[in-house]
Amino acid sequence: MGTLEVKDLSYTYGKGAPYEIKALDSVNLVFEAGRITGLIGHTGSGKSTLVQMLNGLMKPDSGKVLLDGVDIWEKPKEIRNIRFRVGLVMQYPEYQLFDESAEKDIAFGPRNMGMSEDEVKEAVREAARFAGLDESLLKKSPFDLSGGQKRRAALAGVIAMRPEVLVLDEPAAGLDPGARREILGRIKKYQRESGTAVIIVSHSMEDMAMYCDTVAVMDHGRLMMTGTPAEVFSRSQELFAAGLDVPQITKVAASLKKCGVDIGLDVYTVGYALERLLPLGGKGE
Repeated sequence: MGTLEVKDLSYTYGKGAPYEIKALDSVNLVFEAGRITGLIGHTGSGKSTLVQMLNGLMKPDSGKVLLDGVDIWEKPKEIRNIRFRVGLVMQYPEYQLFDESAEKDIAFGPRNMGMSEDEVKEAVREAARFAGLDESLLKKSPFDLSGGQKRRAALAGVIAMRPEVLVLDEPAAGLDPGARREILGRIKKYQRESGTAVIIVSHSMEDMAMYCDTVAVMDHGRLMMTGTPAEVFSRSQELFAAGLDVPQITKVAASLKKCGVDIGLDVYTVGYALERLLPLGGKGE
């Protein structure tokens, strides 16, 4: 499975113009195979530009994107093949769906990879089943699907290509809590079973805490910090200064500390907080 690395990556919108904006400024980051990396940052931090660089939708002004140590732009005419290996599910799935049926949409990638028709059918069935898209919906126009169903169809279309790296920009945005848990749980299950490197962009700190192995924080085009969820969310004051939040349970831990109950500031899930609190409860007996 692929490891993706960005080295000294920089990009400027409107270069040379009075209104130019430096979206990425010498970013260095490794997305390891077998791990889920969460990418967070306020609007304009550069994270959306970064994810579009990862499969060659955009080309950096300078620096490199390396897939298994090889620059993805080494052979520009073959950049299409990189998009089969690094699958991107965009934030708004309606922009990613275009064919006359959900089934044909999911089959588009595998067919263009050169799979046989039998292989394409099997890939579509497997991907739709994994994404939780009911078989009865496959013959429908993707534009007749609900928002959640469109998201599943877009996810299935990328998974059907069996990418080495899976990049998801706000995969659960706009979904109710139950649907969020389901789709993110499916993504985590896919990652664990496939060993794929998964990159998730999200504004939900709870999602980052629950599903990610590593969290990377972007701020004004630079990599601000990276580490485990515990390491990153324990630096709450720095995150607040960057216009970001922390999981609610981390805020509770900070409030408890002010009241004299110290369970640590690296608490980022309810289960973790409970583990810290139970021994303290026993001391009062």
